[in-house]
Amino acid sequence: MTTVARAERGLLCDLALEVGPDAPTLSGDWTVRELLAHLVVRERSVWGAPGIVVPPLKALTDKAVDRAGSGSFEELVEKVRHPRSPLALPGVDAAVNTIEFFVHHEDIRRAVPDWEPRDLPLHVQDVLWRLVRIAGRGLVRPAGVPVVIRRVDGGEASTLRKGEGAVEVTGLPSELVLFLYGRAQTHGVEFTGPDDAVRRLRRASLGF
Repeated sequence: MTTVARAERGLLCDLALEVGPDAPTLSGDWTVRELLAHLVVRERSVWGAPGIVVPPLKALTDKAVDRAGSGSFEELVEKVRHPRSPLALPGVDAAVNTIEFFVHHEDIRRAVPDWEPRDLPLHVQDVLWRLVRIAGRGLVRPAGVPVVIRRVDGGEASTLRKGEGAVEVTGLPSELVLFLYGRAQTHGVEFTGPDDAVRRLRRASLGF
């Protein structure tokens, strides 16, 4: 059975070939080529990958990304599609790549003015919900306010940061993932709670 991580990886690669290497993304000012080069470095580069999460090593990562993206675009896509990395092993893949590839797939999809949200199956929403309940605890720290997320498709809630006067963020799990990873291009996400706390959360630098 194809996992959500595997499915999103394949869809991202298909879309990358469709839109081309110079198309924009929601990942800062990266083009599609640069986004795919980042994914290759993340999975394959022993020296380049640490700088993704360790700021002092960012220069090494930037050089590795430049090298990874310098060749044929089609070959770059194939490296992403067919990973050779411990991160792609069963179990590990589902844990560390599901949100990564979902978010970056949407980074390409939603970088155009007329984007529309996908109608994702319930099992995909369930997988994203399980993962974001864990990852979200760290993602909301920069806001410094209590946060509760709630599924609009059933009402299940999860506290990401405890405290009085919490901001409740409601939406589909897929849209909650994108918001918590710092993407402004979301659909149907709603906020309730003290005005100042809502402002702080919405203005915070979320994601990695």
